[in-house]
Amino acid sequence: MSYLGYKALIVQKEGKLLVIKFHNPAKKNCLNRDGYGELTRALTEVNDDDEVTIVVITGVGEYFTAGNELTPIHKINDVEAYIKESNDNFKKMVTSFINCNKLIFTLVNGPSIGIGTTIVALSDVAWCVEEATFLTPFSRLGLVPEACSSFTFPLIMGRSKATEVLVLNEKLSAQEAYHFHFVSRIFKLSELDSVVWPKIREYSELPPTSMRECKRLINFSLRESLKRVNDEECEALYKRFFDEEFIQAIMKFNTRKSKL
Repeated sequence: MSYLGYKALIVQKEGKLLVIKFHNPAKKNCLNRDGYGELTRALTEVNDDDEVTIVVITGVGEYFTAGNELTPIHKINDVEAYIKESNDNFKKMVTSFINCNKLIFTLVNGPSIGIGTTIVALSDVAWCVEEATFLTPFSRLGLVPEACSSFTFPLIMGRSKATEVLVLNEKLSAQEAYHFHFVSRIFKLSELDSVVWPKIREYSELPPTSMRECKRLINFSLRESLKRVNDEECEALYKRFFDEEFIQAIMKFNTRKSKL
């Protein structure tokens, strides 16, 4: 199977790996609507590719991803329809993570914000470099947790730390992420080519059926919970977009950004 026609992301098949790279250098690898759609497509297509055993998600350059690329309101004709479609597309993207039958590695190569951080918790294995940081500024923007993070974060790092990160907007360093089991390994940037990628390629040679079955069993008791949480979060997120708190928060964010 070939992976053609991707524009918002770099999607390459490398032996038994499918490598997905966030590539939007002008916006610190932010994801736009096309990027969400392509991520959904890649994670869906790979399910039928018997040659691939591991999916690796990483970023190009200094950032993993700075999260969602916000579209200026004046460029949207029908705001309500735009928000509904965006929310539906986002929900499909999260579902594609939940349904992916290949092992998903997130290799966080730098700062990670918003969706970049929440998909780490949806992955099967998460590694990062020493320079990585993790931030979910949802409440600061008048929003709510996304991508099942209201479920995965407390499960992984405990309720108290998850609340600090999701509600109080506390940033995790690479060392804190490791301490709270958010990532399982930390590497130097200089080790990516010499240590990290060779190790992942070594893993990709493990028996494929066994790998899929192991993943299925590990996630068996979680999948239905994740689907329910995704439904609940997306419904809450949709409502927040029309709330005065969100509108004021975005205005404040844009004003601060324009002064930089």
